[in-house]
Amino acid sequence: MVRRVLQINTVVNTGSTGHIAEELGKKIMNEKWESYIAYGRGNKNSSSILLHIGNKCSVLSHVMLTRMFDLHGVGSFFSTKKFIKILNKINPDIIQLHNIHGYYLNYKLLFSYLSRHNIPIVWTFHDCWPYTGHCAYYTFAKCSEWKTGCAKCHSKYSYPTSWFLSNSKRNYLTKKEYFCLPNLNITIVTPSEWLHRQVTESFLNKYPVVTINNGINLDIFYRKEISNDLINRYNPEKKRVILGVSNVWTERKGLHDFIKLADIIDNTVLIILIGLNNEQIKKLPKNIIGIKHTDSAEQLAEFYSMANVFFNPTYEDNFPTVNIESQACGTPVVTYDVGGSSENVYEKTGFTVPVGMVDVALEKMNIIFSRNQELCIRETIEFSKQYNKDVAFDKYIGLYKKLMAENL
Repeated sequence: MVRRVLQINTVVNTGSTGHIAEELGKKIMNEKWESYIAYGRGNKNSSSILLHIGNKCSVLSHVMLTRMFDLHGVGSFFSTKKFIKILNKINPDIIQLHNIHGYYLNYKLLFSYLSRHNIPIVWTFHDCWPYTGHCAYYTFAKCSEWKTGCAKCHSKYSYPTSWFLSNSKRNYLTKKEYFCLPNLNITIVTPSEWLHRQVTESFLNKYPVVTINNGINLDIFYRKEISNDLINRYNPEKKRVILGVSNVWTERKGLHDFIKLADIIDNTVLIILIGLNNEQIKKLPKNIIGIKHTDSAEQLAEFYSMANVFFNPTYEDNFPTVNIESQACGTPVVTYDVGGSSENVYEKTGFTVPVGMVDVALEKMNIIFSRNQELCIRETIEFSKQYNKDVAFDKYIGLYKKLMAENL
């Protein structure tokens, strides 16, 4: 009998969660199982069988429902009904949920369906949205309302943004109702121990929680020879390089702390930031080079390899893979001790420092600059090998087999 695994995520084969779903799909097919990925946005190629949920109109109406009334996750009614009919025909042995937020899915309809069918569900939490009344993260806002019911929202304007109303308490109660419906066979996966602990304090603590760290592709992220073109273009004076990388540089990613850092480094050090928009680049001081994006993961690995230290001043995060990618390229990491960011760094491969302490971060960077570089590179690369993506995906496959056996 052919097994079927169906994943659901906002995007496919793009962004961190989309790449995770794609690589996991390949691992599923290696088991001679059928792999399906249902997604809401984007049009990327995939090795799995793709199921597109909704269209531009349904996404737009869901966005407006969110912006006007703070009712994210309960739009896309007809597109979700249509998807459930397809889901019923496929009759998967495992449903793997990733991000079910993102303006494409009605979670009330989906979980009502799942509660009526004994399908094992593996739900990977890439953020905190499943158990809050609004936000995807709350540490930057220093909020603990999610423990008691989200009576007052401190993050109405954060993703998923609401311009007018705040329905955080209603959202919280609705999620609690539908995510805890009878007969749901859910196993929660968290990429970090920090998020594992958070889930056990939430209304989802009735479900088993397993920690599986995110992995990276070590065939892409490894120490590379730096091309003369890259050096001549970005660092012709061959200064020490502090690198920062983000898909989007928001306040919680710590862009303002790189500006502070630029004020206190000497002229032998250069900062390179990747992922900025045009307006952000225009406002940078002279000792920061801003880059909108890289052409490929391979080129990003070359930037990691060129840097002397990777600085990740994130104010809230789950288990940032950029820390691992940098170390796989032999570049130590300095990061804030927040969320799961400190879990993939240890003293020989970098440092964690208190949130917002830019001066302390620079002290740690200077320690890294003073170390034996060849030894530091070797130790950092060796540490990163435990985060090979195949190790993480093998754990998922093992979990699927266990749940399918229990469901016979």
